[in-house]
Amino acid sequence: MIKKKLTFWACDYSGKTGEGNLSRKFIHQNYKGKKIQIKTINAKNFFKHKYIIPFIGIINCWKYFFKNHNVGYLNYLPLWNFLIFLLLPPKTKLGPITGGALYSKTNKINYFIRKFFFPLFYKLSEFIINLRFERKLTFSTDLLKKYLSNKTINKSEFNFVLKNIKFKRKRGFKDIDFLIYYKIHNNKSSFFNYNLINDLTKLNLKIIIVGDKLKIKGVKNLGYLSQKKLSILQSRSKYSLCSGENIYSLFVLECITNHVKIIINKNYMNKVNFFKKYFITLDKLKLISKKLKM
Repeated sequence: MIKKKLTFWACDYSGKTGEGNLSRKFIHQNYKGKKIQIKTINAKNFFKHKYIIPFIGIINCWKYFFKNHNVGYLNYLPLWNFLIFLLLPPKTKLGPITGGALYSKTNKINYFIRKFFFPLFYKLSEFIINLRFERKLTFSTDLLKKYLSNKTINKSEFNFVLKNIKFKRKRGFKDIDFLIYYKIHNNKSSFFNYNLINDLTKLNLKIIIVGDKLKIKGVKNLGYLSQKKLSILQSRSKYSLCSGENIYSLFVLECITNHVKIIINKNYMNKVNFFKKYFITLDKLKLISKKLKM
């Protein structure tokens, strides 16, 4: 019997982004040594990347499905986007399903949509998934677990981002005070502590921003970096910041493996269940200053 070819679609397979690295980790963990092909497309425009490219990916999956390939869809795969689960070919292998459960009230419209509409979308997606995809599901975190039925929970793997975490050798001297990941996103931006960074710049600290450009005087923007370059910077860094919408982002986890302390708002400390010794709650600039002088 001739084995079918295996083709995956990824909206982002870059080694410089969280989504891309999550996809790479999924392939490495589940298909290492197997012959597969990854189809992707570059799109720097935010709207096109999030809302147009996924549907190009669906068409791509159908194209290879009709060529008698086994197909998979890696990302962008948030649980709220029920249309993706509805339109993908049957038996598509699904990459890590993503999504957050915490929403800031700063942006009223964004908060209203995520608070009242997203739970409905979650249930609709769950119904479609259980109807069309019988395979074990993989969720990047456990943030959405409270929205799922026991049936879905029992056939799911959660906290994929925490799988096979490996700590790196600790650097003796760290010359970067803060290494911060910044991404322009409605929900992420609502959690981002701009005021804290403004206060930190007044202490004449060495603050490096990776990801999107942050327009705050006194910080150094390096843009998107390869995983290797980012890891070197993390090994040189003392502290980073953690936003509330996703405590265990890939960036935070990579910081932790490089022995970087993570500053988190005390309101989210009760969400910290793993690697607790690396999280610090500092709400006042005076306390931060004392910590940095230790």
